[in-house]
Order: sequence, then C-alpha cells, then structure tokens
Amino acid sequence: MVEQVLAGVRIVLVEPAGPLNVGGIARVMKNMGLSQMVLVNPHCDWLGEEARLMAVHAANLLETAQRVDNIPDALKGCQRAIATTSRDRSPEASLVSPKVGLPWLLEANHPNATSMESALIFGPEDRGLSNAELSYAQRFVRIPSSPTYPSLNLAQAVAICCYELHQTALTFSEHPAPSPQPSAPTPPSLDLLEGYYQQLETLLLKIGYLYPHTAPSRMEKFRRLFNRAELSTEEVTMLRGILRQMEWALGQKDL
Repeated sequence: MVEQVLAGVRIVLVEPAGPLNVGGIARVMKNMGLSQMVLVNPHCDWLGEEARLMAVHAANLLETAQRVDNIPDALKGCQRAIATTSRDRSPEASLVSPKVGLPWLLEANHPNATSMESALIFGPEDRGLSNAELSYAQRFVRIPSSPTYPSLNLAQAVAICCYELHQTALTFSEHPAPSPQPSAPTPPSLDLLEGYYQQLETLLLKIGYLYPHTAPSRMEKFRRLFNRAELSTEEVTMLRGILRQMEWALGQKDL
C-alpha cells in the first residue's frame, strides 16, 4: 500500500555530478519505497561501477532512471512539483520544512484518490537550484539545519525528504480517506501550465509589456500568482484560448 501511494512520485536530480551520490540516492529511494528517478542533464556516469557500488541492491533504479535534457521534460505528465532550496523566497512562496510541505505531493495519491504524477526537484551539488530552475516548481521546501554548517550533501538531503514521504505514505495507508467527489476539478499537468507560461511570455513580449531583460523576473511573479490560484485544466485551457484569440487579433491589425 505504501508503494502504491509513492508510485507517482519522481525524484528529479538536476545536473548531478557525483556518481556516488546518485548511487546512494537510488539506495535510499528503494529503502523508502520510491521507484522513479529522473536525471536532468547528468554530469556523471550513473550506470558506472561507483554508482552501482553505492546503490547495492537498488541498481535496478539506476538502470530504469530516465535521462532528460531539461526540467520541463522531467515534469511532463506531472501535476504537482516541489523544489528543495536554501534560497529565501518571497512571502507568497515561503519555504517550509519537508515534514510540512511534502505531504502535498501525495494528497492526490491517497489510496482512495485518483492517482497523479508529482515531482520533488533537487539541484546540483555545487550550487543548488537557480531562480530560473526554481520557477518550474509550485512550492518549495528547505531542510532545517544548523546555521553553523547548513549545507547538506545531496544524497543526505534526498534521504531526509524520502523518509518524510515514506512516513506520510504510511499515514495515508493506515487512515484511508473518503473517495473524492466526482465533480472535483481536474488539476492541469505541469507541461500544460508551462505551455501557457511560454505562450503568455511570447505575447507580452510582442505587445511590449515585457522586455527581454526583465522577462524572467516578471514571469516568475506571474508563475507565483497562478500557482496560488491552483487553476484547473479547464481554466488553463480557457486562458490559452484567450491568448490565441489575442494573437489572432494582433495579426489582423497588422494586415
């Protein structure tokens, strides 16, 4: 039952550089009942001897790991994503501990709920996630640690988060929730949302509301706004239709 709750969770590693870390992550994922590893532009050999030695009996997770070029590709089909970071965020995108924040990834995978894919994103060992990379997530967690030495090893950070996910899955398994209402709105996939953001940015650049040098920071604010709104699939589709009509009207004006 725990594995069923966790089946839709992807552990996304952005540009991992250490094969020992990747192998250790595979091991702790298997320890905690997680099975989906996604590697974004990895800078190491995740199938080599070092990674396999650290993975021990979890080498199969290395072999089935998905390798992609960028974060949007890693999130295709997902409907929820949390990024781990030590960077301070705006009040609208505050940081919470894994214990508080991570259950949100599993709410839709409750035994009586309609399952969906979700992702937990970790940055490279040497720098963490950039602001641009963080913008692909809807929520953010920070692992509380001593201010004397707050930096955690990547594999350690993943282990802490996997443990918290496992504990939440145990709770869900022991306390089944009521079946969801059939009229509940369907949350959009993150790739549908990303398509909307790209379409919105293109249009705002075209009409002069955005400029190339300010677009990233402005679009980050738009992302936060729509994340707070928790749009449904139908609402995102409607917004994209509005943008298409605006693009058509601009084209007619140019004729």
